[in-house]
Amino acid sequence: MVGKPIVRGTRLSVDFILNLFAQGWTEQQILDNYPTLNHESLRAVFSFAAECTRDEKLFSIPFNS
Repeated sequence: MVGKPIVRGTRLSVDFILNLFAQGWTEQQILDNYPTLNHESLRAVFSFAAECTRDEKLFSIPFNS
């Protein structure tokens, strides 16, 4: 996966799983379509994402046209 973080025991990347949720997939749809995943692995995806963004700071930059 070219260095992307993946869910342990799968070839599914964290960003792939997060994008499924962003597209409106439910947890049950993901589990039904990717049987190598379980509730704990999806919690691990969110835990990883939370850890990655914990110290992030966002700044608003005014746009002048």
